[in-house]
Amino acid sequence: MAGEDVFVMARVLHIIGVVLWIGGVAFLALVVVPTLRGLPEPDKNFKIFAAIEGRFKGQAKIVTLITGISGFFMLFWLNAWDRYLDPSFWWVHLMTFIWVFFTLVLFVIEPLLVKRNVHEKAMRNPAATFRFVNRMLTVLTALSMIAILGAIAGVHG
Repeated sequence: MAGEDVFVMARVLHIIGVVLWIGGVAFLALVVVPTLRGLPEPDKNFKIFAAIEGRFKGQAKIVTLITGISGFFMLFWLNAWDRYLDPSFWWVHLMTFIWVFFTLVLFVIEPLLVKRNVHEKAMRNPAATFRFVNRMLTVLTALSMIAILGAIAGVHG
C-alpha cells in the first residue's frame, strides 16, 4: 500500500470506529434507557439493560481501541502533535478526552468499581440508577456529538 493509502485506511477505520462506538452509546442513551425507564418492572428492566449493555461493551472495547490507535496513528503520520498546544484545535482535545474517559471506564473503572456498585444500587433503587445512567450516557453522547461536529468542521475548513 502506498503511504497515502495507509493514512486513508486509518481515517476509514477511525470513522467506522466512531460510528459504531458513539452510535452505540447514543442508542443506549436515547432509546434503550428511556424505554426501560418507562416499563412497569424496574427490577427486571435493569437486568435487560445489563444484558444489552453487556453485548455492546465487547464491541465498544474493540472499536474504542481501533479508534484510539487509528487516531493516534493519524496524528503521528501528520506529525500533528502540536495541535494539542493550539486552542483552535479544541476538538482534538475533546476527542482525546472522550476517548481516554471511555477507555478508562471500559477497561479499568467499570470492571473494578462500577460493576458491583451499580448492580447493588440498581437492586435497591432501580429508578434512581436508571436516571443516573441515562444522565451520564446523555452527557457523554452530547460531548461526543460536539467533538464530531468540531472534527468535521476542523478537518474540512
